[in-house]
Formats: sequence, C-alpha cells, structure tokens
Amino acid sequence: MKQLLSSVIAAMAIAGGSAIAAESSGNYATDLARVFGGYQRILALKEACDTAVPVARASNNKAFSAWEAQHRTLLQDLRQRVDAMIRGASKDREDYVRNLGKYEGEILLQRKEYRDMLLALGADDLRGQCQRVPETLKGPEANLAAVYASELQTIRKRK
Repeated sequence: MKQLLSSVIAAMAIAGGSAIAAESSGNYATDLARVFGGYQRILALKEACDTAVPVARASNNKAFSAWEAQHRTLLQDLRQRVDAMIRGASKDREDYVRNLGKYEGEILLQRKEYRDMLLALGADDLRGQCQRVPETLKGPEANLAAVYASELQTIRKRK
C-alpha cells in the first residue's frame, strides 16, 4: 500500500505541468493522482496570484470560494480517497500520523514547486493569468468533473 501511495505522489509530480488530463490510465492510483493534481494546480495558481498580484486577491478569493463550493463533493471525495490510501499504508495510529505528515508534506511540496514555476513566469504574464482567474474558474478547463471524466470513472469503480 505504501508503494501505491508513493505512486500517487509521483504521478502528481509528473502530471503537475499538464493543465488538461491525458487519457485515463485505468489505474486507480495514477488516475487519483491526476485528478488530485489538477486540484492542487488550481490551489497553486491561487496562491501564486495572491503573492504576485495582491490587488486581484479579493476577486480571486470570491471566485475561488464559488469554485470550491461548486466542486465541494468531488473535493471531499478526493481528500477521503487520499486519506484512505494513507490509512491503508499505515500499520497503526502512530504510523498513520507519521505517514499523514510525510505524504501531505510531499503534496504541499509539489504544489509549492508548481506555484514557484508560475511565479517565475514573469510579472506581465502572471498578472494577466491572475486577472483572468475569476473567468478561468468558471470555464471548462476548471471543471474537474469534465476535464477528468475518464479518470473519475476509474476512481469511482473502487468504493
């Protein structure tokens, strides 16, 4: 199970630069990583914009809150599935707590790397992206259920 969880983190890293999902792999861990990675990239964009373009923060926070509310059920399911993998990779409560910190730390590191990549784009390019966040979050590329439909089919086969 630890190997499966590690593959989720590794797949997130590989999928990190891709804004659009590739065809479903048919593998639960890989497809979970792709969808969860898509969510992490949206978080990273918000964080980068909060840092680089503070004047857009209020409108972006409002848009992000609406986006998050729209995707609440899916996001909760993804978090529960990642947590279940961590629990499954743990032999007892103490090991679970240690693994939770380890794997959540790896996920945060992947998000930070993507955020730092965005921050390195240059002020003008990033400013333009940040000013478009509200419309981007309403667009089809931010609809996780649509973008990752085939991956979600694979994921949902497992209860």
